[in-house]
Amino acid sequence: MGKFENDAKALLEAVGGKENVAAVSHCATRMRFVLNDDKKANVKAIENLSAVKGTFTNAGQFQVIIGNDVPIFYNDFTAVSGIEGVSKEAAKSAAKQNLNPVQRVLTMLAEIFTPIIPAIIVGGLILGFRNVLEGIGWEHLGQKVIDGVAQFTKSGDPIYKTIVDVSPFWKGVNDFLWLPGEAIFHFLPVGITWSVSRKMGTTQILGIVLGICLVSPNLLTNAYAVPEAIKEGTLKSFEFGLFSIPAVGYQAQVIPALLAGLSLSYLEIFWRKRIPEVVSMIFVPFLSLLPALILAHTVLGPFGWWLGQGLSSIVLAGLTGPLKWLFGAIFGTLYAPFVITGLHHMTNAIDTQLIADAGGTGLWPMIALSNIAQGSAVLAYYFMNRHNEKEAQVSLPAAISAYLGVTEPALFGVNVKYIYPFVAGLIGSGIAGLLSTSLNITANAIGVGGLPGILAIKAQYWLPFVLAMGVAIIVPFILTFFFRKAGILTKAEDEAKADYVATPATEEVVEVVKEEVTTGATVSILSPLTGEAKELSQANDPVFAQGVMGQGVLIQPSEGKLVAPVDATVSVLFPTKHAVGLVSTDGVELLMHIGMDTVNLEGQGFTAHVAQGDSVKAGDLLITFDIEAIKAAGYLTETPVIITNQDAFAPADLPNLPTSVVAGQALLAAVKK
Repeated sequence: MGKFENDAKALLEAVGGKENVAAVSHCATRMRFVLNDDKKANVKAIENLSAVKGTFTNAGQFQVIIGNDVPIFYNDFTAVSGIEGVSKEAAKSAAKQNLNPVQRVLTMLAEIFTPIIPAIIVGGLILGFRNVLEGIGWEHLGQKVIDGVAQFTKSGDPIYKTIVDVSPFWKGVNDFLWLPGEAIFHFLPVGITWSVSRKMGTTQILGIVLGICLVSPNLLTNAYAVPEAIKEGTLKSFEFGLFSIPAVGYQAQVIPALLAGLSLSYLEIFWRKRIPEVVSMIFVPFLSLLPALILAHTVLGPFGWWLGQGLSSIVLAGLTGPLKWLFGAIFGTLYAPFVITGLHHMTNAIDTQLIADAGGTGLWPMIALSNIAQGSAVLAYYFMNRHNEKEAQVSLPAAISAYLGVTEPALFGVNVKYIYPFVAGLIGSGIAGLLSTSLNITANAIGVGGLPGILAIKAQYWLPFVLAMGVAIIVPFILTFFFRKAGILTKAEDEAKADYVATPATEEVVEVVKEEVTTGATVSILSPLTGEAKELSQANDPVFAQGVMGQGVLIQPSEGKLVAPVDATVSVLFPTKHAVGLVSTDGVELLMHIGMDTVNLEGQGFTAHVAQGDSVKAGDLLITFDIEAIKAAGYLTETPVIITNQDAFAPADLPNLPTSVVAGQALLAAVKK
């Protein structure tokens, strides 16, 4: 009998039987199913299996979290089911059958915008800092005087000097910071066209070239100067004798760049299929780039500009009109449901367009407040269930994650599951959104979500934003307690706890470790990487962020070398070489997962220096990996280092995070329970 044969049979039945499985694959920690009918999956029965640590659905895939033993479980599952597994890419392709056309478009938008969000966040922080330097007058610095005349506002209030008015040093800093600020926002179309080509699997350098052709500072009229140029008759143009094309730049424009990038990619895909490979290197790029460029400056660019400005005008009217309080209340309430459905990805494009057209966005502050509200609701749930180890291990990391801007662990792990915390969060978020629009709170750009979001808010709105944050923290926290005590919307939780039945453990092969470890004994774990160690809750993958797989730390590596953190045996080494499991001589089970979703690279950029079953000493080289290649492929390199047998060992002596770490230095300890 296989180690997980009984659980595998039960899982097959619980997912709706063989006929309901369109495709199945696995990664380092979980089984990934594409089901013909998601409604046939009995989630309660699945989560009651002893081998299962949790479930969730993402991008059309029903994922069952197993842990380090997932390769063994997968083999047992395929044996009892007779279903042959497929590659990760094939599973993702099959998963599209579970997405409607709107979801497919939103998924595409998410995959296009996600790689460029870090740059936009940095740009927002830079603009926020520059706003403090040049945009706020400080009374103690004295009144501003120009040509001997004191300056006043239209209402008669004095205008005070800013920091850059009195400090040459800070003026220099302010000017220097515009260098990356301009690169990020004025040249944003370059990032978008690159990301489109990356997503579509076409030639990325052509996407970059097309983006540059949309923002050329020498040949095109800057987008910000177009209205004035039209008024003064100085708009540049390309003259062709019988006709001319306006030479308009698309600095900071989102939709024109998106449409241009898609046209380039579809043209390239079209010509690849029709031009012989022997001459494709010559003709495919030419016949793709030139028509896309012509379309961009004649049809797609003007249409995209009109559409983008129309969309931002509608949203801006909602944010600033007489019913802005109602708009804020509705958007604040609905944003979390948007996250669940995937519609929230549309806000990235709207935010960016608002920044280009209006110099700031009022949507993003409400997004940050929604994250905080859902975090406060799950934090209240944690306090009510802190003595329940299973619930506490999920809810506390989920609360921290939401406060830092990642709400999926809170939404799917607790709030939506039990309903009443979700509703409490919606109410708090709606009230906070009402305040945000009523007080005209505006952000420079998309920022770090949750509590750190204040760094992206324009400095003059910091105090109003703090007030709105207070509402987003206090209201959901109190309402969650109130709903639970009053029995309002608590039926789902009551039924879940009443229906829970502990399933007997399946027969397992127990390996006897060579060294006996007594309760309270401490095992030192060294850092397997050089880089920056952070809280595990900051992981982008909700399974790791929630601590479902175990507790530990998250390391952002600066060197592509993974070494053994303990004397151990290599228990799991994936064929894709992106993850490795160890069992120390003391019995501590560790998982190190290099990057997020890097299983999709199918081993490219990874080199293993050990084999499964090898014995290693602390400091021995396990895997080398190409950080730049992983990033270029669009994947994160953050690496969870976790203790997976958390029933036997608990992490201790963690450093104050975040902190720099060097491979081989003490990182944390595992204490025997």
